[in-house]
Amino acid sequence: MANESKKLSSTGRTALRLREGVVLRYYNDIANNCTYGLGTLVHTGPCTAAELRRPVTPADVDIQLAAGVQAAESAVRNRVTDHELTQEQFDSLVSFTYNTGATGARQALEAANRGQLNEVASHMGQNVYVHPRDAHGRRLPAVRVPGLISRRREEAAPFLMRGQR
Repeated sequence: MANESKKLSSTGRTALRLREGVVLRYYNDIANNCTYGLGTLVHTGPCTAAELRRPVTPADVDIQLAAGVQAAESAVRNRVTDHELTQEQFDSLVSFTYNTGATGARQALEAANRGQLNEVASHMGQNVYVHPRDAHGRRLPAVRVPGLISRRREEAAPFLMRGQR
């Protein structure tokens, strides 16, 4: 089975940490969901006043990062079984899956499994919208996020044919 022994490389882990950014507190992310650390979702909707006062340690962040990376690696390995990925492609798919979740990454992972690398890049490039939530946690219309556009370009780069980058 292709990719069964791959793990996120140290270069990939560093890139993921830089893309996510470490925040040592609870905060409301761009979609107004309660989040902390390296983009760890606590729950949908805004943080409570008590959560906003809750401390977060580097150890808390490291524990959540390890769990999130393990889940993303597993999703990539389990869903991309027919096409051998380069280490750079595997790292990018893990980063993408960490950020979107396995469900959000499904189409890109399916394209990767078929070896349709330009399609992987295309699916990544389309995933630049979030649905903010209002103060009551109700989902609002999608908005395009400039930071995700840059991130998706980086993540998609290993899948683009030479000359299309």
